[in-house]
Amino acid sequence: MIAEAAKILIGGGTVVYPTETIYGIGASIFIPEAVERVFEIKRRALAMPLSVAVSSFEMMEEVARVDEKDRPLLRKMLPGPITVLVEKSPDLPDLVTAGSHLVGIRFPDHPAALALVEMTGPITSTSANLSGHPPPASVEELDPKIAKDVDFVLDGGRSRFARPSTLIDLGARKVIRKGAGMDQVRELIG
Repeated sequence: MIAEAAKILIGGGTVVYPTETIYGIGASIFIPEAVERVFEIKRRALAMPLSVAVSSFEMMEEVARVDEKDRPLLRKMLPGPITVLVEKSPDLPDLVTAGSHLVGIRFPDHPAALALVEMTGPITSTSANLSGHPPPASVEELDPKIAKDVDFVLDGGRSRFARPSTLIDLGARKVIRKGAGMDQVRELIG
């Protein structure tokens, strides 16, 4: 199943995949048509950036510029239910970040998500819902329109947290969105 989903992503397709927080829609961040499809599937404005899922700190370095002083903190937070906003790498297409110099990095703590991203390289990490609708924590909660529009749905059971990740601006040490992982963020940055 994971290998099939990876093949679809590498070929420019879109996949709904599980994480420990909620289900996401993945596409290769380096295939512009695939990224555009994610925006279309979600009915999301192109001006709204997408986060990027990685499966290692090395992969994170390919798409983001992480300050040396932030690395120890990142290693305490990730992998886990936290999205960190950091400076994007020049190699990361502007389409993904809606032209922002920052990118949300998601390093999920879910075996299927990690295996998938390990096989494909960085992919989009955005909730598998229509914009403005509740995100799904299981395949059963997936909107039928989304299920129909993507190329593949990878079922990984019910998400452990069943809520979106906490989003933190790492440079400013500021929480942008409270979610799963918030207790851990409070412990680490106050």
